Amino acid sequence: MKKVFALILTLAMVLSLAACGGGDQPASSDTPAGNDAPAGNDAPAAPSGEQSTDISGSVDLTFAAQEVGTAAYNYAAAIQTAIVKEIPGANISITTTSPGGVGAPVIVNGGAQCDIVMSNSAPAKWSMEEGILGNAPTPDICAIAGGLGHDFVNVMFTQKFVDATGITTVEELVAQKYPVKLVIKTNGTFGELAAEKVFEALGVTLEDVASWGGVVEKTGGDAIKSGLQDDLYDMTIDHIGAGQANTSELCLTHDMYDVQLGEETMAKMVEMGYDYVTVEANTWNGQTEEIKTVGSQQVILVPTSLDYAVAYHMAKAVCENKADLASAVAAMSYFDPETAGTLTLTGVPLHPGAAAYYEEMGYAHG
Repeated sequence: MKKVFALILTLAMVLSLAACGGGDQPASSDTPAGNDAPAGNDAPAAPSGEQSTDISGSVDLTFAAQEVGTAAYNYAAAIQTAIVKEIPGANISITTTSPGGVGAPVIVNGGAQCDIVMSNSAPAKWSMEEGILGNAPTPDICAIAGGLGHDFVNVMFTQKFVDATGITTVEELVAQKYPVKLVIKTNGTFGELAAEKVFEALGVTLEDVASWGGVVEKTGGDAIKSGLQDDLYDMTIDHIGAGQANTSELCLTHDMYDVQLGEETMAKMVEMGYDYVTVEANTWNGQTEEIKTVGSQQVILVPTSLDYAVAYHMAKAVCENKADLASAVAAMSYFDPETAGTLTLTGVPLHPGAAAYYEEMGYAHG
């Protein structure tokens, strides 16, 4: 009996060992490959899906503009309304802390002083790449939409100057090194930068103009208007839009000559970051023909750290409320959602969330 019991125990142990060793056997070749994803740390990473465009949590943003009544404030108010319409409950606080389009990239860089600001594509590009107004480069900025306007480089001589000298272009003036009396906006304004860039495209500087015996006066808009009306100056350069008050009044009260920039000059300015713009005939009193020039349009800048979903819905808000924006600010009637995401109009790369919206809609971007 003991022998029988021992034999049974031995057989049980053998069967137990065989069962334990079954885990080391290769899987049957009859099992279809890939039916079940492997688990654990050795599993390959699943393809990364698109980021969610669903907003979670509250949206509280600061929109830096300029004083109430300025174009910058009007833009901010119109865009604020569009965003709140798209993101119900969003709190978009408008402040009057923006230094203007030229310095705007500095205060939004990395969310330093605000979450949203209006700038222009060219200054945004210059600020990101090399710094602006003596500040370090601003790498932590990106765009939501560009092309929100129809501003342009405006060059004018007084008719008295043209009659006296026969000079009708900036190219002729530079070639002759004529001691022109030039009046422009103050340092740090886009008008002053526009004047610098026009002469830079021609291979000279404002300092060169002064060295020819000319005058370069930098002052405010009212003083520019009155100085030209009184023939204290010969010429002005600015970056403005149609209907700008001082220029409109100047052309109604004084004979001015609208200057056409040369093709090569404009091409060089486009390389700098401007884009071609056509100023329609009769934009100014006495301007009977259209003028081809360049300009840099309004762009919405945000920090790169802005939430992906929020950026997506901001782009959607602007693009899908074009009629409301144009009704609030006439210049935004030129806004085209199909090109608003292109680098020419934004100056800096799009926020990934905004880029996702343009991609979804099939609009050009990047």
